Amino acid sequence: MKLLKFFPAALIILFACSSGKQAFERGEYYSAVMQAVSRLKSNPDHKKSQEILRSSYPMAVEYLETDARNIQASNASNKWQSALQAYEKINNMYEAIRQSPGALRVIANPKNYYSEMGPLKEKAAEELYNAGIASLMKGTRQDAKHAYYQFSEAHRYVPNYKDVLEYLEKARTEATVFVAVEQVTVPARYNLSGNFFHDKVEEFLMRNYPEEGFVRFFNSNAARELNLPRVDQIMRLQFDDFSVGNTTTTERVETVSKDSVKVGEAKVNGQTVPVYNTVTAKVTTVRREVVSQGLLSMIITDNKSGAVLSHRKFPGRYVWTATWARFNGDERALSPQQLELCKKPEAQPPDPQNMFLAFAAPIYEQFTQAVQEFYRNY
Repeated sequence: MKLLKFFPAALIILFACSSGKQAFERGEYYSAVMQAVSRLKSNPDHKKSQEILRSSYPMAVEYLETDARNIQASNASNKWQSALQAYEKINNMYEAIRQSPGALRVIANPKNYYSEMGPLKEKAAEELYNAGIASLMKGTRQDAKHAYYQFSEAHRYVPNYKDVLEYLEKARTEATVFVAVEQVTVPARYNLSGNFFHDKVEEFLMRNYPEEGFVRFFNSNAARELNLPRVDQIMRLQFDDFSVGNTTTTERVETVSKDSVKVGEAKVNGQTVPVYNTVTAKVTTVRREVVSQGLLSMIITDNKSGAVLSHRKFPGRYVWTATWARFNGDERALSPQQLELCKKPEAQPPDPQNMFLAFAAPIYEQFTQAVQEFYRNY
């Protein structure tokens, strides 16, 4: 048992070490360093990891420094950001080694580039800021989304660089799809509270598509009141079919009997003897079925062209059933099952509101999945 417990742990250690070695042999020196440091953090005296770190660290630093210098000397449009990323990897190794006593014993003075980062961040912020403006000027939603990420990176390197916050907001607005949601209430004749479904839909959309994202949902009234820059799409939700409490009751009548049942006693030749006879009863078995169902239609249209982007239908159905019985005649003619049914009172179905909740649950689940699927790449 001890051997079995040790075996998986040994496999994990062996795999981690071989992965570091393989990375080194592939020339992935940075990855080899980080894997070796991670192993030494949990096992400071691990010889193979020490060897991998000792060999890979100087080569990783040299590779990243050369890469950064070559990038800065190039005409690449993102050269300052790329150079920063190379130096950030050197700093990542520096921090990882400092937090691992076992790694520090191998690399006593890891190198860092913190002092050189300031001027590079300024250049990278300018580079990203200009690239963001160029992307935004292309006028497409995808380019605006790209611009938003470029402005975000510029702001990360140099907080509040120039007017980057204003451009961030502009890029977000241009990249966002604004969707007005129109929900049709349930038919009034059922006297139901449809707010439950309406509210669940709104809560789902607000929770899964917050302001930080690139898809924003508003109910139609709010869209008008908030004076949105535009409405890109309209999502219409309506019940094409809606019925609650369609009841069907069936009765099955049968005559049952049982032979050789003691029905009394009699005197025969001065002796008391039992009297047997056949007993009968008429059993009426009642089965009641109440069906409630609906079909929700979701239509998403382009507000500018009117083109239908998606049209889905989501069915929901809830069936309540109950069975009970009654009889006339001799109870002794009944089977145990029939007797149990006869003891049951006449069952009453759930109230209409609860039946609505029951059949709406699968509709809601289908709806949420369809929305997530449709807007996954937005």
